[in-house]
Amino acid sequence: MKIIVPMAGRGSRLRPHTLTVPKPLIPVVGKPIVHRLVSDIAKVLGEPIDEIAFILGDPAFFGDDVVEHLKELATSLGAKATIYRQDEPLGTGHAIMCAKESLSGPAVIAYADTLIRADFNLDKEADAVIWVKQVAQPEAYGVVQLNDKKQIVELVEKPETFVSDLAVIGIYYFKDVAVLKNELQYVLDHNIINGGEYQINDGIKRMMNDGKVFVTGQVSEWMDCGNKNVTVETNTRMLGFLEADKEETLVSSSVQQEESTIIPPCYIGENVVLKNAIVGPNVSIGEGCVLENTTIKNSLVQTKSTIKNANLDNAMIGNHVHYNGEYTAISIGDYSILE
Repeated sequence: MKIIVPMAGRGSRLRPHTLTVPKPLIPVVGKPIVHRLVSDIAKVLGEPIDEIAFILGDPAFFGDDVVEHLKELATSLGAKATIYRQDEPLGTGHAIMCAKESLSGPAVIAYADTLIRADFNLDKEADAVIWVKQVAQPEAYGVVQLNDKKQIVELVEKPETFVSDLAVIGIYYFKDVAVLKNELQYVLDHNIINGGEYQINDGIKRMMNDGKVFVTGQVSEWMDCGNKNVTVETNTRMLGFLEADKEETLVSSSVQQEESTIIPPCYIGENVVLKNAIVGPNVSIGEGCVLENTTIKNSLVQTKSTIKNANLDNAMIGNHVHYNGEYTAISIGDYSILE
């Protein structure tokens, strides 16, 4: 089994946090988004992962440190890492084809901007599986249309009239991903463009027209990391899941507390110093941070930041930040000083 991870986008909706760090490496509950996504997929697949192919963007932004991080992630899952580059943002189909040397055999394709909770239970009789989530406003999403056999027969982007309430979440399984590769090659060769880009959906639709059987897989939770507010919300939801699972240590034993209170669920990394602070609920604080005379809840702080005299709620603070102020629902990028 292979996992193909297109992650070349710059994450502009999550700025300023993605000005210095690619969005898939932004931490949620102490671990980068891509780490949690790939690890969760590997866990629920229930079979060995041979290779993880990462499609990155500009080397000036996705540099050697990013490559090393991804190689370590693959190694931790018993897989080899293969790195590809998408030099131009030409769409989801184009991104996948940048990894065409790895497009053979069974594979999961997963876009690294969401987190999930799921039991995959792969239908090995189908040619492909598209994971979906039931949503309240299907007109805002791409959705699947099913026939009376519960097979997917069409993909509809933001339908104006009701088609279904099953939204496509960006995770796919192909029994032989080489079939998708051949169809996407046709899309590229014949310059089939939608929305100004080459789309994975056009390759999938060609597979459907050729009689390939697509079925749905449903996730119990689908959590977005597209902008600051939803990333903070995703951090809160993930904290709740991990607190219930008891599979990860959420508060490091190296935390130093002085007249401070931690209200679970919280993630607090190594060598964090709390002085006269109330932390929680629903807070993640990365390693090496200092919080003094501060109350913080429903927020995400990355690493090595210092926060003083603050009352924070729905805040997202980057790395190496110095903040001393009265604002509450703030969003501060890396290496910022606000005093």
